[in-house]
Amino acid sequence: MQRFILGGVTAMVMLSIGLFWWQGRAEVEKAPPLPPAAVSLPDPQDVPSADFSDIEGPELPEATEQTREQRRFGRYDRDRDGRITRNEMLSTRVDAFRKLDKDGNNLLTFEEWAVATVTKFEGADGNGDQSLTPAEFRKTASPPGREKPKPKCICK
Repeated sequence: MQRFILGGVTAMVMLSIGLFWWQGRAEVEKAPPLPPAAVSLPDPQDVPSADFSDIEGPELPEATEQTREQRRFGRYDRDRDGRITRNEMLSTRVDAFRKLDKDGNNLLTFEEWAVATVTKFEGADGNGDQSLTPAEFRKTASPPGREKPKPKCICK
């Protein structure tokens, strides 16, 4: 008995869906829609003006003082989630690696590394005697840390 009732209810639902579908068919437009009416521009003399001299905006955000270690951590943490992943750690070394990888095969051979070292040595050896004096050796040092220049004035 329940099957007959369920079958009747299902038939009624299918019939009502078909009826809504049959009545809801879209009609094809007989003509294209008309273009919108021309819009007239207002006269510049009638445009209202405002005086912004008395308005004050919100306070500027304060820059937080970070320790040297916090700034260093921030340089590595690319997605700012408070953790440094292996890819984030290695991403800072990619440019230096690509400079050394002359043939572009993502493998650094001894010869590729040696070329960079020999080039650095030859650039420092000013007199070409195949040895470096202390003054010449100073040229091989990495440049000092790139610190931000201090502002000339203190803005308040």
